[in-house]
Amino acid sequence: MTIDLSILEPELASWRQHLHRHPELGFQEHGTAAFIIEKLRAFGIEEIHTGIGGTGIVATVRAGQSDRGIGIRADIDALPMTELRASDHMSVVPGVMHACGHDGHTTMLLGAAKYLAETRNFDGAVHFIFQPAEEALGYSGADGDRDGGASAMIRDGLFDRFPMQAIFGIHNRPGLAAGKLAGRAGPMYAAADRFEIVITGRGGHAARPHLAVDPVLVASHMVIALQSIVSRGVNPLDSAVLSVCKVAAGTAFNVIPETAALAGTVRTLSRATQDIVQSRLEEIVASVASTFGAHAELVYERGYPAMHNPPDMFARVREIAISLVGEEGFIDLDEPTMGGEDFARYLEEKPGCFLLIGNGDQGAGAVMLHNAHYEFNDTVAPVGAALWATLAERFLSKTSC
Repeated sequence: MTIDLSILEPELASWRQHLHRHPELGFQEHGTAAFIIEKLRAFGIEEIHTGIGGTGIVATVRAGQSDRGIGIRADIDALPMTELRASDHMSVVPGVMHACGHDGHTTMLLGAAKYLAETRNFDGAVHFIFQPAEEALGYSGADGDRDGGASAMIRDGLFDRFPMQAIFGIHNRPGLAAGKLAGRAGPMYAAADRFEIVITGRGGHAARPHLAVDPVLVASHMVIALQSIVSRGVNPLDSAVLSVCKVAAGTAFNVIPETAALAGTVRTLSRATQDIVQSRLEEIVASVASTFGAHAELVYERGYPAMHNPPDMFARVREIAISLVGEEGFIDLDEPTMGGEDFARYLEEKPGCFLLIGNGDQGAGAVMLHNAHYEFNDTVAPVGAALWATLAERFLSKTSC
């Protein structure tokens, strides 16, 4: 039987808009966590564990006698951005907004928890994982973790305390028709690394450059040279991105500064390509600086790994998704995205699958993620909630051994 949760749309929309109005940054989601806990208790869920990975929550709904279990994850954090899209539920927190749809992801998981707590038409345990700090790559706050919330929850014993055979996640995708589901086997998201370079030369008068070692000139050559890594150092059939996104130097128009700084990101789909790019970056930074008589220090940090959907697991989840939305409602993606997703951390530990849900292919729904005018499409929340409910009932079927 197909699960239809469209009747929940007004209620889900009210939850989502509350979360949107009160966004919180990674590892600071205390109000968000309190709201989630309030709803879970209202659903009659008694097994609620808090403080996992900082502000993370795991709630468990059990039915039957089986010791099988699955995990379903939603990210709950927002971004340090000022919202520009006016609405009656726009962010009231200065400089913080839900610009990636995590408010919608949280709402969909709450909707599934409500349904499954009422029906319990499965045999086993469903662990609802509300994860902090998916956006926290590079976060360095006192209570933070550079690797993000997934790593923090794993270190706090997620898989030891809550035994599960598989874990699942989803992300909304602007540009994809509202409510359609999508995915692919194999690589789906890229590894997300970051680098910072500080070049030290010798400052001086701009009119006497021969008496200085100009770090701006060194930085300029370095930016150009780094672009050769992908174009000439990586197999053309592999995927890699290297972007220098920050250049900083100088205080006056007539002063050659002492230092210059560069920062950027590297995205790759395989560990081997990641190793190649990092190695070549280290070599180029050192050699270019040396050529001009300068010194350079490189800090290279590996962030979220590439995320790959296991083919067998993807095939099973795809079949379940199609049973919900029909063949026309599921899109097999031709290529991965070079964005990063810390759900990859879970898939290093457990089998699982990650899908996309369409946010809309026109109007407000098509505004891209991390945009100040972005907003999650409330009409797709019942589809996401129904997907999780269907998946739980199928993976933990009462008739399965």
